Amino acid sequence: MTTATITATGAGGHIRRSELAAFLRSRRERITPECAGLPPGPRRRTAGLRREEVAQLSGVGLTWYTWLEQGRPINASTQVLDAIARTLRLDAPEREHLYRLADVPDATAVADVDALVVSEIQQILDALVTLPASVINERFDLLAWNAAYAALFPGMVCAPREDRNTLWLSFTHPACCHPYINRESQLPTLVAQLRAAYGRHLREPAWTGFIQRLQTASPEFAQMWERHDVATLATYHKIFRHPAHDQLTMTSNSLAIMAAPGTRMVAYTPADEATRVAVASLIAGEGADARYPCWEAHQHAS
Repeated sequence: MTTATITATGAGGHIRRSELAAFLRSRRERITPECAGLPPGPRRRTAGLRREEVAQLSGVGLTWYTWLEQGRPINASTQVLDAIARTLRLDAPEREHLYRLADVPDATAVADVDALVVSEIQQILDALVTLPASVINERFDLLAWNAAYAALFPGMVCAPREDRNTLWLSFTHPACCHPYINRESQLPTLVAQLRAAYGRHLREPAWTGFIQRLQTASPEFAQMWERHDVATLATYHKIFRHPAHDQLTMTSNSLAIMAAPGTRMVAYTPADEATRVAVASLIAGEGADARYPCWEAHQHAS
């Protein structure tokens, strides 16, 4: 297993390394040899595992692990940190904390995003019978949704997983059947929100890869991205369309999910009576087989 390389750190890096050293020691000291599958052995001077035991169980060099726990300026690979996290039995928040302190923020992105949405959140979504609602992250990946959302946005929920992103759909969906009507006023705001969130995810491959992919696919997005506009979340009026309905005016509200940092639930409330009736009919299954006139052409092209 690859160990590490020496790297330079500034004042901020020194503080982070000191925090990392203290965190690792505290996690090591709470794991008993018995919990790690080791014999208890003779009387120990300190509680928990020894450094050499953590290194052995993790499959890393003792010298390297010692340096890491001493807060020396070394770079750790994702694989090594994962092994240490398993040995120290870190839970999800502790793993994320470890990665941040080790200056490997992109390691948190390798986890399955669906795992962030606990069953209780899905139950809340499903309980919103009359309101389309979904859960997205800061990158606008669609993580979960309810039946009402699926009825309103069938193209989104049926998209391949790698394309199941509201920004990707907004900028790459054919104009002839685009679900957004007021996209000219809304898309710059969404890109500005993405730009603000990006500041918290600099150098993370999942983010840089997505942005580069979208820049390549959409010159319109690339132009908006280069403006460097930033915006915070707010309540918006959004105007959609569906093959069975020419106009659906909705108000979107975002609610942060504290159990899954960086995610939020977005609920869409009809803004007028006509939209309320139309959404209710879609939820009831009416218009489920409706298609835009261009549907056949898209099917032949795929």
